[in-house]
Amino acid sequence: MSAALEPRSVLEHLYWVAVRRALPSETLAAYLPSVPKGRTLVIGAGKAAGAMAYAFEAAWPADAPVSGLVVTRYEHIPSRPSGLPARIEIIEAAHPVPDAASLHAAQRIRGLVEGLTQDDLVVCLISGGGSALLTLPVAGLDLRDKQRINKKLLESGADIREMNCVRKHLSRIKGGQLAAACWPAQVVTLAISDVPGDDVSVIASGPTVEDATTCSDALSILAKYAIAVPEAVKAALAEGALETPKPDDQRFVRNSVRVIATPNDSLKAAAAEAQAMGIETRILSDDIEGESRDVGKVHAALARYALRDNLHPNRPLLLLSGGETTVTVMQRPAGSSRGRGGRAGEFCMGLAHALQGEPHIWALAADTDGIDGVEDNAGAFVTPDTLIRGLMAGANLRDYLERNDAYGYFSTVGDLFTTGPTHTNVNDFRAMLIL
Repeated sequence: MSAALEPRSVLEHLYWVAVRRALPSETLAAYLPSVPKGRTLVIGAGKAAGAMAYAFEAAWPADAPVSGLVVTRYEHIPSRPSGLPARIEIIEAAHPVPDAASLHAAQRIRGLVEGLTQDDLVVCLISGGGSALLTLPVAGLDLRDKQRINKKLLESGADIREMNCVRKHLSRIKGGQLAAACWPAQVVTLAISDVPGDDVSVIASGPTVEDATTCSDALSILAKYAIAVPEAVKAALAEGALETPKPDDQRFVRNSVRVIATPNDSLKAAAAEAQAMGIETRILSDDIEGESRDVGKVHAALARYALRDNLHPNRPLLLLSGGETTVTVMQRPAGSSRGRGGRAGEFCMGLAHALQGEPHIWALAADTDGIDGVEDNAGAFVTPDTLIRGLMAGANLRDYLERNDAYGYFSTVGDLFTTGPTHTNVNDFRAMLIL
């Protein structure tokens, strides 16, 4: 590694290599279906939906008619490429908690797929964040109910599969129900994976993918995390009245899903770049789950092991990982302030606390969509002097951990990593550089 490269610069550079590998403009064109005999309708939802729509417009034949509508998060519509005609409408809504615009978007998209024929093609552009952006509650639930349930799920420590199982069964559009409404048209889903294992039925709660989970599963998850739903909805779940389309549903026989970018693809791109820079690199896993701060502690142990055993004495060592961890929000006394931050920052607090200023380890953890939770940062750095700078500023890391305040801590010490929206989403990027 060149002596001119500083650890922070190296980590930031590798983050952007990982993000670029997942940009729709780099990947989508290779996965396009054939032009149909009938009409082509493009629909979709997610943090990358705007960039995916632009990539589709650029790659779809200019003489092949296309129309459609996608919804993305507020302030996540990228600048339109110069000279690219607008053929797909892009609108915005809230994430991670839905709002009225999320409801309106779902209603409009559900209406667009009515009356299709077997000669028609529906292309669904799906990426992480689509669950909140497409909100169409079942009978007995209103938007305020959905917002409350969503907040409780996000704070509960439930993993993404559990959260999306509940979301599917409380929705009229998720869990394959959107694709079922497209029948008899062909449906091709182009997806960017932000979930461990790249399970397409979980990405954005799988609106175009048949669902193997059940109403009983959803009830069990609600009970596990003590999340209340209206009695009428609870009864409907118990009776199986809110069941989703299953894998043997004949309405899906002509449908297909093509995953155009994955967390593993991005980690491999970062690893290859690091190797070219003279850094020995290991990918730990692309689907690590668990409580964020605890995953940070485990990563600290792995980095210390590599350092102690001097695995590569003549070269820097980089450890990479991805996945989707969770944050269980600590219960606070009434009237006390709540912390700010997301799972990447929480991971960094756990990592910094476990490393205790280890002098040879630098790290970056950040969400590849550029937004850690609901804040304006993507994640944070951990350096050998992170803790001492915190103490000098009057910030005790343990206090911030107790109130889940990663944003407060890392902004105080100057270690926030801020990128703005990246227009893709392949989950968490974690890198530890050992010198």
